[in-house]
Amino acid sequence: MSRFLPADAFAGQSGYRLLPLRFRRLPWDPARVFVSSLAGDWVITELSTLEALINGTLPVDHPQFADFEARHMALGDPDLSTVAPLLSQIRTRKRYLNGGPALHIFVVSLRCHHTCSYCQVSRQPTGAAEFDLAVDAADLAVERLFEWPAQTLTVEFQGGEPLLHFDRVRSITERIVERNRHEGRTLRFVLASTLHDITDDQLAFFREHGFALSTSLDGPEWLHNANRPRPERDSYRRTIEGIERARGIMGDEAVSALTTLTRKSLEAPEAIIDTYRAHGFHTISLRPLSPYGFARKGEARQGYSIEAFLQFYRQALPHLVRVNRSGYALEETTASLLLSQLFTPFGHGYVDLRSPTGAGLGAVVYDYDGWVYPSDEARMLASMGNRRFAMGHVREPVEKWLASPVMTEILQAGVAEALPTCSDCAFVPLCGADPIDHYARQGDLIGHRPTSDFCARHMGIFDLLLEAWDQGDEATREVLRSWATHVPSKQLSADMAA
Repeated sequence: MSRFLPADAFAGQSGYRLLPLRFRRLPWDPARVFVSSLAGDWVITELSTLEALINGTLPVDHPQFADFEARHMALGDPDLSTVAPLLSQIRTRKRYLNGGPALHIFVVSLRCHHTCSYCQVSRQPTGAAEFDLAVDAADLAVERLFEWPAQTLTVEFQGGEPLLHFDRVRSITERIVERNRHEGRTLRFVLASTLHDITDDQLAFFREHGFALSTSLDGPEWLHNANRPRPERDSYRRTIEGIERARGIMGDEAVSALTTLTRKSLEAPEAIIDTYRAHGFHTISLRPLSPYGFARKGEARQGYSIEAFLQFYRQALPHLVRVNRSGYALEETTASLLLSQLFTPFGHGYVDLRSPTGAGLGAVVYDYDGWVYPSDEARMLASMGNRRFAMGHVREPVEKWLASPVMTEILQAGVAEALPTCSDCAFVPLCGADPIDHYARQGDLIGHRPTSDFCARHMGIFDLLLEAWDQGDEATREVLRSWATHVPSKQLSADMAA
């Protein structure tokens, strides 16, 4: 259990004053606790030591007191100390709020040549051109893009399969680049694709405009073909060929991959990781199923509990550490995000783990029909027939979207520190709120945190990472630290140099 302790109004026997803190017993060692400050500084200590701190009886010369004071959990001399460093760190954590949405997703087509049972976006047949983004709506979406204040804009093209409407990808990119000659923003382009049938001309265009390509690779051939079937049963072969063709023209770092975990996937954590290593990837994203699109319809066949996912992750994490300790750098993206929160003072800004929520504040989605959503998950719900979270249409200005009842409702449920149970959680300074995910799973934007898959997943991964850190040797800690900072560990660097 986690607990929140507000600032004490009086100095204890030892003359110090408490600052607000939260704590959680360690699942692997209940005699010790994880303690966090308002800004996300943390320490692991004996429960008895924390009790003494709270009761005002911990001597200020106790070895642990300096840790509490340095992490903004206590003021050693209330008359001389200041909370200014604590406030500064909170501002640093939340600095992603300053610029408005930086991620802008353009859905250029819902058409796709795959029949994935876990598809989140309700794909459409390859010949259904009515599900393509029209030129007028695309032009208006570009106009709206530059109404946002963010100086760095990531433009991501999604589908369906966006390469089935490559002409629109090209025209939107060229229009943005031309407009940006006067705007002077920093642009980053991303395309999410199977990479099947990608051509050299398309790759040359992507290289010219500095695109990053993202594809799906679910693991070894038997698993990938089962998860992402094509009539010819050649999905894995086509994916690998597309990856290699893209790398040959754009460079190795231009292509990344994601895996979606089905029930079959849970049987093969090491095989999935080894496949990524075999194909030269240095990041892997172990993503559980989401409750959208065909994934929801196939839930009885594909679904599993969050406990089963965490058991999979418990098997995957040590294998990933072993791979890194052998001299090959391979980091898991969720672990990297959470570790960066634990070991750096900066907020990563990842949309799904923001507080206030990243929906509409960190990301905007322009759907194929011109409707606009505050997150990809909101767009997925709309594809299932529920347009509740549509902020507006590309014909309307951004100001109208932000003033919409939809955004008001999302923001009221989007500050984790103010939500029931979250407000007491020791991980809340490092975590976020995702009201749309809770609505999709529980039918309510706030949701019931004790039975929330979102909370169970992230709390579970935090626990597994902290256990690996607390119980691991120095080489294991170096690997985890390298994931947090994206700087290879000393041991890994030495191994790679050798």
